Amino acid sequence: MYVAHLSLTDFRSYPQVELPLEPGITALVGPNGQGKTNLVEAVGYVATLGSHRVPSDAALVRAGASRAVVRAKVVREERSTLVEIEVTPGRANRARVNGGSPGRARDVLGILRTVLFAPEDLALVKGDPDGRRRFLDELLVQLTPRIAGTLTDYERVLRQRSALLKSAGAAVRSRAGADLRTLDVWDAKLAQAGAQIVVARQALVEALRPRAADAYRQVSSGQGELELAYRSSLEAALGRDDETPGAPGAPDARERASAADVEARLLEAMGRLRSKEIERGVSLVGPHRDDLVLTLGALPAKGYASHGESWSVALALRLASWTLLTHGFDDAGGWAADWGPDGEPVLILDDVFAELDARRRDRLAELVAPARQVLVTAAVPEDVPEPLAGARVDVLGGEVSRVL
Repeated sequence: MYVAHLSLTDFRSYPQVELPLEPGITALVGPNGQGKTNLVEAVGYVATLGSHRVPSDAALVRAGASRAVVRAKVVREERSTLVEIEVTPGRANRARVNGGSPGRARDVLGILRTVLFAPEDLALVKGDPDGRRRFLDELLVQLTPRIAGTLTDYERVLRQRSALLKSAGAAVRSRAGADLRTLDVWDAKLAQAGAQIVVARQALVEALRPRAADAYRQVSSGQGELELAYRSSLEAALGRDDETPGAPGAPDARERASAADVEARLLEAMGRLRSKEIERGVSLVGPHRDDLVLTLGALPAKGYASHGESWSVALALRLASWTLLTHGFDDAGGWAADWGPDGEPVLILDDVFAELDARRRDRLAELVAPARQVLVTAAVPEDVPEPLAGARVDVLGGEVSRVL
């Protein structure tokens, strides 16, 4: 698949811009602050309904405008699909497909798939667990779009349950007494949605593990092996946590529990922790407190990996994502039919080469050059490695112009 045309209205710095694109490699070149990243951010938004730069959609709307519109013509198997997304701060975003009636934005998920490499990726290794959870969830949504609804439901239930816990805690402290019958209802809802997310993430980590290890060997200097493990807050809450990823009985054990088993254990854990949760006013167990553990050799990558090793780990995660998106994967742990070349995601490299040393820079360029469509941003043409020589678009002052 590839993006044949991108059109933006009041998105970030652009009042209006039209950008025709082709398969193969396109470099968007221009000084910092001219709008290169805004363009590839918009492409990524069509695929994930999220930005790799900011957590809120409000920042995507140009200052002074009431909404932004992103349109992308996506070509797959020689058939084109026009996707249009309206981003309206404070309201639910809406989407159209091929000019049809407006619908939910998440209904367009799966039409376009992307893998984006960016300087922010270093936080996958060095940052907090929420970034790694977001990495897993965004990849899951692209692989199996239906889970987007489950993630949305979980966040809604989590907010409601946390608010109820705070109210219950205040009532207990005031000795007024608290009616906890409603909490049982929210416990059940949280456990049901949470179990589906945990099982899907565990399946995803199992699928990523060998591919990430192989990708790490390709981009690193060959020192150490990369291991991935899913660490669940559920196991710690039930007193069955194991500090060794992959050990028998550990949260990332290869024999995964069913969603029904995880749901039952989540309910058990919430029952055990209820007094603590009421006291603290927060939900202490569930996928919102889980983590993706990255290990090099016998040591966790976070805190022990060098800067170069951390970059190799981050690149390995993205390359493994590209492999999964190309071949397909479902959240039950099975494999879909190979989607072939037209299922291959669009690769986006946003100012990443300026962050890499020469060896990793050259190796990454060689690995991604054969992709169906690659979009690269760079401050100057010299920042684009030779294997990625291709079409060039200059970006300056909010204007785009193709270099012949």
